[in-house]
Amino acid sequence: MKFRPLSALLLSAVLALPAQAAVHHVEWSRQATIYEVNVRQYSADSRFAAVTADLPRLKKMGVDILWLMPIHPIGEKNRKGPLGSYYAVRDYKAVNPEFGNLDDLRQLVKAAHGLGMKVIIDWVANHTAWDNPWVAQHPDWYKKNAKGEIYAVTWNPDTPKVEYWTDVVGLDYNNKALWAGMIDAMAYWLREADIDGFRCDVASAVPTPFWNEARAQLDKIKPVFMLAEADKPDLQEAAFDMSYSWDFADVLKKIAKGEADARELRAYFTAPKVAFPADSYRMRFTNNHDWDSWDGSDKELYGPAFEAVAVLAATVPGMPLVYSGQESHLDKRLAFFQKDPIAWRGYPLQDFYAKLLKLKHAHPAMANGDAGGTMELLDTGNDKVFAFKRVKGKDAVTVVVNVSGAPQHYQKVVLKPWAYEIH
Repeated sequence: MKFRPLSALLLSAVLALPAQAAVHHVEWSRQATIYEVNVRQYSADSRFAAVTADLPRLKKMGVDILWLMPIHPIGEKNRKGPLGSYYAVRDYKAVNPEFGNLDDLRQLVKAAHGLGMKVIIDWVANHTAWDNPWVAQHPDWYKKNAKGEIYAVTWNPDTPKVEYWTDVVGLDYNNKALWAGMIDAMAYWLREADIDGFRCDVASAVPTPFWNEARAQLDKIKPVFMLAEADKPDLQEAAFDMSYSWDFADVLKKIAKGEADARELRAYFTAPKVAFPADSYRMRFTNNHDWDSWDGSDKELYGPAFEAVAVLAATVPGMPLVYSGQESHLDKRLAFFQKDPIAWRGYPLQDFYAKLLKLKHAHPAMANGDAGGTMELLDTGNDKVFAFKRVKGKDAVTVVVNVSGAPQHYQKVVLKPWAYEIH
């Protein structure tokens, strides 16, 4: 990464923040970064202990929050592939023996806390495995078809993109008894493992009032951090700290393919769109477990543009996510239903990520939500060069990125293809 002074740039736009109130964030999230841990593929043996042993490296890289993909036993009935989907939960109050036991998880959390890091776990509240004990104990907690039968989750049923999730069955939140059971299961992990919050799978498919109640009850045990796999503003009014920013990630993919440039980035930050509550966090990413397995590896999605788009994801307003293996040139689609360990190759991008993530810690302007600085878009006079400044009081960070695969003139400088400058 190259840090050097830039001459004055023309101020083009200042982003205005929406006026609504948002949830009260835990203070430790204000300048935090997040790292998604695919426990199954993280090491050859898939054990929690391998992640625990790697915590000092992740801490040095600038990681603050560890998001563990689902830690629960996986359903065997109608299982997909030899190991099944992480998201087909057989028991909400147990640990997948593939990863270790409860004490192993506790040791991971304790070690992370000792390093000043936090741990959130993936939570699947929309559906369970067919052989989850709730199916037999509480059949009234499940959605049923016209014949009164519990049936497999069908996603996007009225669209050409219909998906049949044959390994899971859907929960019915019209039954308030389910609410109590689900919140009790979530609270178990706060009490028994001292985790710090949850990343909630397909959060928009579960009623927002449930999430509001869950957040209120969990905060009584300890203040938590909540990440929604969703982009619905109402989820961040009282329940969630952060949501997915798929729309921004889609722009990054288009840029890497030469289908967009600085004009689309400028439009993204200036065009009217649905306003999220003030102080909401948005998660910025280039990849995650879903995209890598089903859409493409970093190499497929971004090719030589990868570092440039990663710089953008790490520096625009929002919290940057790093997915397991990205610091080691993740160049394959990790299998979803079977063992397919990451090839680590000595962490060639670790220093790159360390410099990016530590911007969040070193600069008040880079803080999350309202705590961070305004974003000022800068006029570069070149549609292939995107530039902006984050400003908070006397602190400022300026970012300039060549968003093309050709050299570009910017002021008196020639930026190499996909080059970037931060100061």
